[in-house]
Amino acid sequence: MDLSAALIAAAIAVPFVFAGLHLWRRSRRHEKASAALEKGHGDRIPLTLHPVIDPEICIGSLSCLKACPEGDILGVIDGAARLIHADHCIGHGKCAAECPVGAIKLVFGTAERGVDLPSLDEFFESSRPGVHVVGELGGMGLIKNAVEQGLQVSRRIAAVLPRTASPDGVVDVAIVGAGPAGLATALGLRQADRSFRVLEQEAPGGTISQYPRQKLVMTEPLELPFYGRLRKKRISKEKLLAVWQKALGKARIEVESGVKVAGIEGDDGAFELATSKGPVRARKIVLATGRRGTPRKLGCPGEELAKVTYRLIDPEQYEGARVLVVGGGDAALEAAIQLAESGGVAEVGIAYRGDGFARCREANRTKIAALGGARKVRVMLGTEVESIAPGHVRLRTPKGTGNLPNDFVIVCIGGELPLEFLAKSGVKLERFHGEDRRGRKVRAAPAKDRRIDHPRRREHLLYLLLGTLIIGWLASVGWSYYLLPHVQRLRSPLHAALKPSGTWGHWVGIWATAVMLCNFLYPLRKRSRFMQTFGPIREWLDFHTFVGFMSPLVIVFHAAFQSNNQLATATAASLLIVVMTGIIGRFIYGLVPSQGGKALEMADLLAKFERTRARLAAHSQLAPPNVSGHSLVWLFLRMPFDALFTRARLLRERFHFDSRDEYAEFRDDYLQARRLQTQVAFFQGLKRLMRTWRVFHASLAVFLVVAIAAHIGVSMYLGYGWRR
Repeated sequence: MDLSAALIAAAIAVPFVFAGLHLWRRSRRHEKASAALEKGHGDRIPLTLHPVIDPEICIGSLSCLKACPEGDILGVIDGAARLIHADHCIGHGKCAAECPVGAIKLVFGTAERGVDLPSLDEFFESSRPGVHVVGELGGMGLIKNAVEQGLQVSRRIAAVLPRTASPDGVVDVAIVGAGPAGLATALGLRQADRSFRVLEQEAPGGTISQYPRQKLVMTEPLELPFYGRLRKKRISKEKLLAVWQKALGKARIEVESGVKVAGIEGDDGAFELATSKGPVRARKIVLATGRRGTPRKLGCPGEELAKVTYRLIDPEQYEGARVLVVGGGDAALEAAIQLAESGGVAEVGIAYRGDGFARCREANRTKIAALGGARKVRVMLGTEVESIAPGHVRLRTPKGTGNLPNDFVIVCIGGELPLEFLAKSGVKLERFHGEDRRGRKVRAAPAKDRRIDHPRRREHLLYLLLGTLIIGWLASVGWSYYLLPHVQRLRSPLHAALKPSGTWGHWVGIWATAVMLCNFLYPLRKRSRFMQTFGPIREWLDFHTFVGFMSPLVIVFHAAFQSNNQLATATAASLLIVVMTGIIGRFIYGLVPSQGGKALEMADLLAKFERTRARLAAHSQLAPPNVSGHSLVWLFLRMPFDALFTRARLLRERFHFDSRDEYAEFRDDYLQARRLQTQVAFFQGLKRLMRTWRVFHASLAVFLVVAIAAHIGVSMYLGYGWRR
């Protein structure tokens, strides 16, 4: 076997190996995500803003999984992304930003269970004019989101609130809550030179100040007034609080701690807050209290004892004591883990009424299981607290009721939404069932129905102009040479430079190879967290499409529009196939059936078919569509015969009608039903095709790289140089 044949054989074998590995990895991802759903993690209700993925649009690029800082929120099932650990999602929103085809939308609540949130406009103003709601109370549970909302509302208030002299004791804004949203609002107002007061019933920092000592707080890089750029993605509670204190000190902001707000009176421009330390008058109000409100209680006798607390601050205060943690979420497990690892606690137990810890992160679940196995934590599942006494706790377990010796109880079962306070404040609540802030049901539209925003349209026009200029320039250099037959080219003075091994031809080949290799920047961008800082994923997909189109066009100039050997022909053919499969894979989701400018989901199609079938029931027994379906090839082969059968059936049914109009109505309904049958079958076949298309396209891309390497290797082996 000569070198050329060996290289071709290797080029053919490599993509098959790659495809097998790719399919194996995809199968593993599917099994892992399916197992998580079977354990019940996917049934949990998201606590905040969360993604909804349209499986008919999703192309399984995995970019959303790589983008999520939490790591295990999303999974891939049947080639499409799914929300696996819903209750762990805290509203980063990066998955939606990183989806290259717009298959992800961010919503509140689910279709089964709604989430109550204040009714807000685009400026975070509630149903009560002059009262704004930001941060977790408005449904955004991420520090970065809370800070951005606080800064936005401060800019909005500064822009609309006239700079007029206020009566003594009246400030421009009263900020209720000193968490990230409230403090960011204060910093923004100080930057705008507006007067305000910050009221906090506990300590500055909000929920963060209540975290256990040295707990790592997930945050995102953000810009903070009077501090600068906070670049760390993971930071401890103490360091984050120090950042806030530094910014507040530099801005000369004082937080009024220990002030509880009981109600709001007055109107926009003249509010008065009733607080535990007297009335506070302000022209505008910003509520940034969070959703937790007051800690949720057990509701059992003895809960009022001093030994009962609702958060862990410092494990050292429980040295030598017997401590019981109650709860099954991350806060409860992290408290039990910290107590056990401190080494000073005499006995640590955790009681949870459920059969398993399904509401926590996998890392915490694994850690508590290890500590339970090592007998450092007594894990009591299916257990409820009946009563609390000074020296013991009475528990109801699956084996019966008994007393557990105890010194302290830490209850970590969440908090209650301050519904009463919001109602008294005149802030209207809305229940969101899988909807966005505007209250509209979110359904991703197919590509052909989505309107391209103006910046992307301009970008596409620039790509078109650039591509036209490049091809025009390459053609102008030697068009007279490319039009000559092969024999006449040998006598042309341009032959030495424009032939594939000539100076010009060689440089064009190198440049074309570089353009082709740029196609791999897009998959690298999807999988690399480092490259996420270099522009939105959709712009990279546009670039990927552009260089994919340009690669074969430029390479034909390198080959001088001729193919002189089998390896070069195979390389060119593989490049063309890769480009064509990329084009199909990029736009195939636009073929999803649509009507009226929106996607028709399978449920819509079946419901419409059943309504049509019901109208036909008096005259015909029309079978429901076989949604299990066959391949698209089988569908296309069967369609002509189905059309003939349909016409024959209509001719036979014609004699059952006395009225021509009645028959015409039947005929129209019947044809519509048959079209729906075909549409449903096509829909299912399209979904199956989309699940495998990426493997086909990626495998051919690997083959292309190997083929080009083989082409270069054979050329060098045969002695082709710059001027031969």
